[in-house]
Amino acid sequence: MEKVIVIGAGQAGLAAARALLAHGVRPLVLEAGPEATGSWPRYYDSLQLFSPAHINSLPGLPFPGNPNRFPTKYEVSDYLRDGMAKTDCELRTGTRVTSVDRVRGAYVVRTDCGNEFVTRAVVAATGQFDNPYRPELPALGNYTGTVLHAADYRRPEPFAGQRVVVVGAGNSAVQIAAELVEHAEVTLASRSPVQYATRKPLEPDAGAWFWKIITVASRIPLGSRVKHSSIPVIDIAGYRAAIEAGRPGRRPMFTEADGTVLRWPDGRSEHVDTILFATGYRPALEYLRPLGALDASGMPAHRNGISRTHPGLAFVGMEYQWGVLSASLYGVGHDARYVARRLTGVRSSCWP
Repeated sequence: MEKVIVIGAGQAGLAAARALLAHGVRPLVLEAGPEATGSWPRYYDSLQLFSPAHINSLPGLPFPGNPNRFPTKYEVSDYLRDGMAKTDCELRTGTRVTSVDRVRGAYVVRTDCGNEFVTRAVVAATGQFDNPYRPELPALGNYTGTVLHAADYRRPEPFAGQRVVVVGAGNSAVQIAAELVEHAEVTLASRSPVQYATRKPLEPDAGAWFWKIITVASRIPLGSRVKHSSIPVIDIAGYRAAIEAGRPGRRPMFTEADGTVLRWPDGRSEHVDTILFATGYRPALEYLRPLGALDASGMPAHRNGISRTHPGLAFVGMEYQWGVLSASLYGVGHDARYVARRLTGVRSSCWP
């Protein structure tokens, strides 16, 4: 019997494995992909972190290079790959977990390879990339153009000459729309205006006070009380000025669709080739469905990453699991330490 199985070997899985090792537990880590880089290689090519390298180091693994830069997705992939190589756990890649069941007080973890593992505890650290969220828009029902999600987007060149509407008001929506505007005619559509964290573009080496406030605020337990739309955009490349200048333009959500024609609240109608949703993701936890650990919407009942319904089941890497940075590189390190303490029975006055 395994002591603990960690499902997923991205940033959350790596953080969980290292936190468990710090408490004397060597976990088995199961990863569906070919290597321990999580979803980072599959994100759009130009993606950069919206915070500098110095606050994105996992415990015991300093992020290499200039600490005052915004790392690219390629740098993050390299960082995670190297970090797992330095972590003394058993890693099995190419092993997708298909179900988790509870049998006679233990968990049975089944994979697409036909393997079964029995364990005392499970840490679900599979992130969200495989479960992109598209809000229900009745106005989209009659649209016949191309509909994509940011999970499908890699680079702007294939959209050259198109009319594109990017749906969303968060960091990824703004970054994608800003680079698409150099190749296509782009509108950023959202139910509410874009909110910004600062008035001017924030340089990674010029806002130490800002990053200190962010990291301190991230320790405040918020759970599900905060919604995704409440996270303001961190302007690292003049996004605010570009949007205010109409490159890309920003409008309230369209109200109707007829074929490839969208109608806007002001009555204008226009042809649109592609609608691209940059509306985030939801937890990719369907393998827990047989366990009865998820509600109808696919969300687990938990408190700060510890299941309320199943002893020995925990989570790392969920949005707002603890605070506003729980799904980030910085946040998973903090949350994983708490989960490891709870699973190994360690108590501390610093933790609930």
